[in-house]
Amino acid sequence: MCIYKSPIFENKCFPMYIEQINTKRFNFLFYLPIPVLFLGLMVVNYFSTQDVNVEDTLKLFIDQFGVNLTFVILIGPLSAACLFLLFWVKFVHQQSIRSLTTSRKKVDWKRILFSFTIWGLFSIVSTLILYYNAPENFILNFDASKFYIFLILAIVLIPLQTSFEEYLFRGYLMQGIGVVTKSKLAPLLITSILFGLMHIANPEVGKLGYIIMVYYIGTGFFLGIITLMDDGMELALGFHAANNLVGALLVTADWTAFQTHSIFKDVSEPSASYDVLFPVLVIFPILLFIFGRKYEWTNWKEKLSGTVREYNVEKELINIKGKENE
Repeated sequence: MCIYKSPIFENKCFPMYIEQINTKRFNFLFYLPIPVLFLGLMVVNYFSTQDVNVEDTLKLFIDQFGVNLTFVILIGPLSAACLFLLFWVKFVHQQSIRSLTTSRKKVDWKRILFSFTIWGLFSIVSTLILYYNAPENFILNFDASKFYIFLILAIVLIPLQTSFEEYLFRGYLMQGIGVVTKSKLAPLLITSILFGLMHIANPEVGKLGYIIMVYYIGTGFFLGIITLMDDGMELALGFHAANNLVGALLVTADWTAFQTHSIFKDVSEPSASYDVLFPVLVIFPILLFIFGRKYEWTNWKEKLSGTVREYNVEKELINIKGKENE
């Protein structure tokens, strides 16, 4: 049975993003270690920081190691974890990185670039507007020698860090939970909430309160929705890379997880206000509309809450060849 007609491949039968790994080859025992390990690390990280002032700890690290080395210490393990996860998928699961990334015949780099560009430009413009409206909240932090060293580190490490989070949540967990539960809604809900909870030990939470979790979880839902609707992670990969990379290069603050040699430094007193809800309630829906129109998304209900069917690769290939010979 044809799961759906793919306009990308001239309306040939083609599996959707989660369905493509829902085969007899899927081994739950091989899948289990990664989620268990990550959830364990999340729990340990949360409880180990309960009696610790994360902001003060970051300052101690910066005083001892400097901004750039502290950045590498914090981001390096996540960047390395990306390579480990891809290795695990490729050699333990014997699953292609392409199928972890997308349901298309090959990874669509134009999608990644489009998403990166649109969110990168939005981040730059919105920061400049904030600076223009309240210049007293910012100081020029630019130091050429320090900035360009950080620029190199950021370009190398941040895309790996954001890709790890995307491959873990929107890739590995999204596909695995979908196969186990036979549902698309379950992995969307679970991965989005877990993505938010991963940030619960960030210094931003201690400074702004748990209201900031609305933004983190809301961002998880947005990234999950565009992955399921687009049948691939390309848009999520581009968005997340732009969000962290452009943000780290543009603005830093003494109370954020990323304290960098950025161009500007925010010296305002942090508070949770409209800027927590505005992206989730206004900006993300606008982006969904833009992506949906550009890539002609349809059948939202089925793609976001439908049933995950088993995909028989051999049978589908026979069906495709049969249709081609007709």
